[in-house]
Amino acid sequence: MTPYDRLKQTLVSNQSNWLITGVAGFIGSNLLVTLLTLGQRVIGLDNFSTGHAYNFEKVKAVVSPEQWANFTFIEGDIRSLETCHQACKGVDYVLHQAALGSVPRSLTDPITTNENNISGYLNMLVAARDANVRRFVYAASSSTYGDHPGLPKVEESIGNPLSPYAVTKLVNEHYAQVFARCYDFNTIGLRYFNIFGRRQDPNGAYAAVIPKWVAAMIDKDEVFINGDGETSRDFCYIDNAVQANLLAATTDNPDATNQVYNIAVGDRTTLNQLFTKIRDILAGNFSYLSDISPTYRDFRAGDVRHSLANIGKANQLLGYQPTHNIDQGLGEAMSWYVDDLTR
Repeated sequence: MTPYDRLKQTLVSNQSNWLITGVAGFIGSNLLVTLLTLGQRVIGLDNFSTGHAYNFEKVKAVVSPEQWANFTFIEGDIRSLETCHQACKGVDYVLHQAALGSVPRSLTDPITTNENNISGYLNMLVAARDANVRRFVYAASSSTYGDHPGLPKVEESIGNPLSPYAVTKLVNEHYAQVFARCYDFNTIGLRYFNIFGRRQDPNGAYAAVIPKWVAAMIDKDEVFINGDGETSRDFCYIDNAVQANLLAATTDNPDATNQVYNIAVGDRTTLNQLFTKIRDILAGNFSYLSDISPTYRDFRAGDVRHSLANIGKANQLLGYQPTHNIDQGLGEAMSWYVDDLTR
């Protein structure tokens, strides 16, 4: 039995109070499903800037009425300290997912990215500290590695940020370290590497690559690859990210707290390989996709060329063991993407 399996058994018989910020978003709504299914009480905070209310209906459809009754939603903004204090009342664990993601968005509008990802993050830290929350787990980012050329990425070696978004995520880690030293407040940061899966929005200018390509292929639109297609990423299925959040929040290993961890699979896939994987899976249902090719265009400003994680630290200190590689994740997620996009 894995550490995560043991944790889920423990949670079923021990109800706690959790706060998920960004609960209407992709990762937040998946965390919500898992915690409700495990019998936990959940408060959710979201302002719907990137999340969607319809995700709640999708969550409600897969949990029992009794489990759904354990969910309380607050529509509000992390840029309001008062709202953050309200959300943190009586909470045991905070899973802070709320942020403005996307490197291109941050290049276009660095001020709003800063307001959400630094000022809003600091509000949540202060509110969680004031509420004596047991653990504050926050979404960090692989963008923190910046221009450091080494592969695989190890937590202790980072480079210079390549975008305003990366700056905000680095500042998050610094604030967490300061709160640990100055206030004896327990935090854990999870450096996500290209998370994908169900309820990931394919729409909008800043949509993630996998749902965006799936939608384009089904709609017979062009699929664009930035650069030569040999840019590579460590794509990580959503169930792996959910596991990491719950393990980080509840770990009783004193060496595991006030740390940052890579959350990935430890494998690398190029964009050309990713295109072929998605096309081949979809071609089983959409025969017109069997011989399509991508359209190549210029490299995108602020993008890292290669990304690959060493996940040894998360395995050793948290017990993190990914359940899905990219092929398993795509295989499981694709039916959801197709159902969502063709209904």
